[in-house]
Amino acid sequence: MTEEIRAAVAAERRDQAELLSGLTGDQWDAPSLCAGWTVKHVLAHTTLPYRSSMRRVLWEMAKSGGRFNHASDRMARKDARLPASDLLGALKNNIDHPWTPPGGGPAGALSHDVIHGLDMTVGLGLDRVVPHDRLRIVLGELSPKHVKYFGSDLDGKRLEATDMDWSFGEGRPVRGLAQDLLLLVCGRTLPPGRVS
Repeated sequence: MTEEIRAAVAAERRDQAELLSGLTGDQWDAPSLCAGWTVKHVLAHTTLPYRSSMRRVLWEMAKSGGRFNHASDRMARKDARLPASDLLGALKNNIDHPWTPPGGGPAGALSHDVIHGLDMTVGLGLDRVVPHDRLRIVLGELSPKHVKYFGSDLDGKRLEATDMDWSFGEGRPVRGLAQDLLLLVCGRTLPPGRVS
């Protein structure tokens, strides 16, 4: 299963590199679904593990009092000053990079790439559909701890995918594409009309 997930990670990165290669300057500077981050900030964040040493990350964590999100935000803002071509090159040159988030394993790496890829494409209004085989892996990893981590308000709601057999939670149905429901679990604010 690990090799299958690693292949899915590589495929997701390859797809994103191809799509992002066609962005304009205005699109790089457009807002993503990550609050306060442009599309370029998100790519700076997702390529950080390929471009930065563990020493830098630990130093930034120490400066942030151990708060990963604080350190991550500061590094993304600094690294987004790099040319978009450099960030895109880092992605293209690391399609098969073995990075995984702490405690997340290969499925965590896939989740990271899929979710942040959607932050960029949905934010830009691009009509990209993440392949269902990748989504099934990511959705299969979700648990109440993720809802708590992201601070999502899903109390009394049952998420029901309209494009695949998947649901999450209990209560009043909220229906939409599986990838849009994934973004709700992650606390993102979707453009109007994407769920009902």
